[in-house]
This record gives sequence, C-alpha cells and structure tokens, in this order.
Amino acid sequence: MASTLLLVIVLVLDLIAFALAVAAEQRRNTANIRKDNSDRNYCHYDSDIATGLGVGALLFLLGSQLLIMVASRCLCCGRALKPGRSRACAITLFITCWVTFFIAEVCLLAGSVRNAYHTKYALSQDLSSCETLRKGVFGAGAAFIVFTGILSELYYVSYSNANDGQAPYNKDTGVRMGTYN
Repeated sequence: MASTLLLVIVLVLDLIAFALAVAAEQRRNTANIRKDNSDRNYCHYDSDIATGLGVGALLFLLGSQLLIMVASRCLCCGRALKPGRSRACAITLFITCWVTFFIAEVCLLAGSVRNAYHTKYALSQDLSSCETLRKGVFGAGAAFIVFTGILSELYYVSYSNANDGQAPYNKDTGVRMGTYN
C-alpha cells in the first residue's frame, strides 16, 4: 500500500516548486538602455529575484524526486516486484518520470543561469536591444514540474501495488524424496 503521508509531502513539494517556477517566469530580468557619466550607452538590468526563485524551484523538485526514489529504492534495489500490470506500469512510469524530471531541471537551471548572467552592467556595442532571458523558459520548467509530479506519484502508487504481498510459490519445488510404491 502506498504511503499517503509520502504522497502528500511530495505533492506539497511539487506545488511549491511549481509556484516558484511560475513566480520566476513573472519576475524575469528586464533591461533598459541608460547613459553613464561619459555619455556612453549601456544596458542596465533590474533585480535578480528570478534566479533565486528558479534555483528554489529546482531544489524543491530535486527534493521531491529524491524522496520518491528513496521510498521506492529507485526501483533497482530491494526485492523483485511481482510480475503483472503494476510492475510494467511502474517501470514505464519510472523511465518517463526521470525524463520529465531531467527536462524540468534543465529548463530551471538554464533559465536561472541565463537570467543571472545579465544582472550586471554591460557596455554594449549594438544598443538596439539588451539581451534578456527568453520568455517561457521558466514556464516550460513549471509545466514539466507538473508532469514530473503527476508521473512520480503514479509511479510510486504502481510500485507499491507491485510490491505488495509477494505471491507465495505454490508449485512443486523439486524431486520428491519419498518411497516409491
């Protein structure tokens, strides 16, 4: 049976990660062209809060994923799962969960790094526009956080169903050593 407490904790961690990623998308850096004392143009970037929010979302998602994997022994450690539909589902969801987790982490990490790169003053030769983080990077991370959360919880439930109550071995275990009549 799947632990309800674990599922609730993972859900809360995923919701916090999602909220932080959405907040990071809303608070991305913006840039303005300004002039310094010597009348040269430069790009001035505003606050760096989106980087911290993106890293926070990354860490909460990582914690959620680690919690599920420790609870299920990462599917590879521990006793074998009983054959059946739940085991096939658990294996499929395990792989899909890790793929969506990786995509979400890459989006959040790339968005945080790219956002932080432009927070300093930068003299620019071509001042038609200042480079900023492309819209939607943290949003894509938020979307994959939702996918990862759903898939990881389904994986844990399938794993628990496949791990519950090993079927006893009811077949003949070998050659009988009784008398022959």
